Amino acid sequence: ALPISSYAGSASRMDFLLKDEKIVIEVKKTRDGLSDRQLGEQLIIDIEKYKTHPDCKKLVCFIYDPEARIGNPVGLIKDLKDTHKDFLDVYIKP
Repeated sequence: ALPISSYAGSASRMDFLLKDEKIVIEVKKTRDGLSDRQLGEQLIIDIEKYKTHPDCKKLVCFIYDPEARIGNPVGLIKDLKDTHKDFLDVYIKP
């Protein structure tokens, strides 16, 4: 993971950067205690953080949800993409 600047009071690290392509890949895994709402909030913070990053013109979020904890994956993807459609791709698997 590569360090990035602080956003919303906390420093974080990007998971993968394809520097020449200016693509950041953010990976999340659902877990007990992480609600759909919390996951959505994390992703919104990530989106805003990466939109200002000079090496990021496209953000790809991959959410690994092996226990199908996300109640409405299609709705989550739609909500995120409606606001950031040209900047963001979201995949929830399996």
